[in-house]
Amino acid sequence: MKPVIEMINVSKDFLQGDNVIRALKQTNFTAYEGELIAIIGPSGSGKSTFLTILGGLQKPTTGKVLINGKPFSELDNNQKSKIRLNEIGFILQASNLIPFLTVKEQMVLYNNITKTKPNQAWMDELFVKLGVDKLKNKYPNELSGGERQRSAIAKALYHNPNVIFADEPTASLDTNKAYEVVKLLAKETKEQKKATIMVTHDERLLEYCDKVYVIVDGILTQRT
Repeated sequence: MKPVIEMINVSKDFLQGDNVIRALKQTNFTAYEGELIAIIGPSGSGKSTFLTILGGLQKPTTGKVLINGKPFSELDNNQKSKIRLNEIGFILQASNLIPFLTVKEQMVLYNNITKTKPNQAWMDELFVKLGVDKLKNKYPNELSGGERQRSAIAKALYHNPNVIFADEPTASLDTNKAYEVVKLLAKETKEQKKATIMVTHDERLLEYCDKVYVIVDGILTQRT
C-alpha cells in the first residue's frame, strides 16, 4: 500500500510561563491509501495537537510531516494553504458547511476559488452515493444532522483529496446516523483510495476502522 501522510519523529512543545510543556511526544505515524484510522484519547491528551500538525496548522517542534512522500510541514503558509486546498478534505463536528450556500453551491465554491470548471458528473455521482441528491438545492439549516454530515463528506471528497481529516464527525448524531455516516466514510475511503484520519470519542464506531491509535499524555500508541 502507498503511504499518503506520514509523521517522522514529530514532537510539539509549548511554553507555559517558564516551563516547557511537551504536548506531543516524539511520534512516528503513517496512514496508507484506503485506510480509515481512528484516533482516540481523553480530553487534553494531544489529539487536537496531533491533528493540527498533520493538517499543517501548527509547525512541529521537531520532525516533519510528509504528504505523498513530499515535505509538507516545512513549506511556508501560502504553500501549505495550496496543499490543503487541493490535497486535504476536512469534515468537522458540526459539518463544515457555509450557512448561506446550498449543498450544490458548497461544492462549486471549490471551483470558484481555484478557477476551474465544475465536474458535474462527479458531483452527481457523489450526491447519489451519499444519498443527498434530492437535497442539493437546500441550505444547511434545512437539513437534519445526518444529512449535513453526508453533505460534508460529499464536499470533502469532491476535489479528490489524498487525505481526509474528520474531527468528531458523529458527535452531534444519534447512534443510527453515526453508524451510517462512518460506514459511508469507510466505504468511500476504500473505494477512492483515500487516507482518512478520524478523531472520535465514540468507541462504538471503531469496528469500522482499519486501525485505532490512542493518545494519552502526548504519547501515540497503536491499539492491537
